[in-house]
Amino acid sequence: MKPEDFKSTSAGHCRKTLEGYYAYLPNSLPPKIDLNWELVNLLSEADRAMSELSGAGQLLPNPHLLIRPYLKREAILSSRIEDTHADMQELAVLEEDSAIDPRQGALEVANYVRAMDIGLARMKEIPISTRLIRELHAVLLKNVRGGESTKAPGEFRRSQNWIGPQGCSLAEASFVPPQWEDIGPALGEWEKYVNAPSREPPLIKAALMHYQFETIHPFLDGNGRIGRLLITLYLCSSGCLSLPLLYLSGFFDDTRGEYYRLLMNVSRHGAWREWVEYFLRGVRQQARFAIDDTNWMLAQHRHWESVAKDGKRIPGEAARMLERIFANPVVSISKYAERNAISYLTAQKAVEFWQKKGLLREFSGQKRNRLYAAFDLLNIMSRPRPKPVDEQQELPFGGG
Repeated sequence: MKPEDFKSTSAGHCRKTLEGYYAYLPNSLPPKIDLNWELVNLLSEADRAMSELSGAGQLLPNPHLLIRPYLKREAILSSRIEDTHADMQELAVLEEDSAIDPRQGALEVANYVRAMDIGLARMKEIPISTRLIRELHAVLLKNVRGGESTKAPGEFRRSQNWIGPQGCSLAEASFVPPQWEDIGPALGEWEKYVNAPSREPPLIKAALMHYQFETIHPFLDGNGRIGRLLITLYLCSSGCLSLPLLYLSGFFDDTRGEYYRLLMNVSRHGAWREWVEYFLRGVRQQARFAIDDTNWMLAQHRHWESVAKDGKRIPGEAARMLERIFANPVVSISKYAERNAISYLTAQKAVEFWQKKGLLREFSGQKRNRLYAAFDLLNIMSRPRPKPVDEQQELPFGGG
């Protein structure tokens, strides 16, 4: 890392280490940001989209209709940025039957879902903090390849990491985060900023805290995923979101080159406003997508209720199973019966009901422990979004 590339001290400064290389140490938040009308208008539009999303979420008769599918989509996209891949069907199968042996990539993505679940639950007891971050990191890297031996789940790094082209050395790195001795103080300042009242609107504060966390890069692996997960946790804890329905990984993945470049430009040139404007565009876009998904899910739910009734009353267990199918479109009769404390025969009749209606189809091909899926729902939940124009992909600043 060349200190002459970091011309501004607005975000932090390069410091020469005893070993002879330079590491970057960020300043405490918040920075000074020059406002312009574009930023003000973007903030207004993003706020409005967020308010509409929160309102739409509150209209859902069962919030899990969207929360679970959306969380799985976020896990897939956030992990894909780090070249870890899984699909919606794999995650749905794992959620229905955790005894199934998954591919390594699917396990890592499923860990992201568990980390978000735990984070949302834990925020009722403790604030966003270094303690919470370490707990989530331990979940994220549990039982993953090399996790126990080299990636130190739940522990801040005790050695130097760096960012640059694959295979580059520390001397060739384009960015070197703070030395491990500086992580505790830097995260302590970050934690105080996140939880203290501030003059910045919550969406701008979310943009600042994300940059700062990625710059500190406190773990040997998993920094990008934890940093993106923290955005949604913060927006929920600050009251911006009534339900965890907004995720930015899809936007970051579609504009990956711009994402990395703008993060780096904050450190190099103090380009705070450009980074915040980009972040707000992401919020605006993803909130609008989520509103569309909310309306689509409600329409689909009403459609299948109508199909099921067909002038008659829906059997009780079939009605309850419909809610579960929308939350997770894969069903195991035995697991469903066990989870709901009902007989296998009762669960089987509910599955057969939805098979006859055309919602469920058996896909495992097994004689025992068969699995059934609502492929129409899986396909819609996995559908690609129209992508913004992206720039050339650059360095993996949010790596891990």
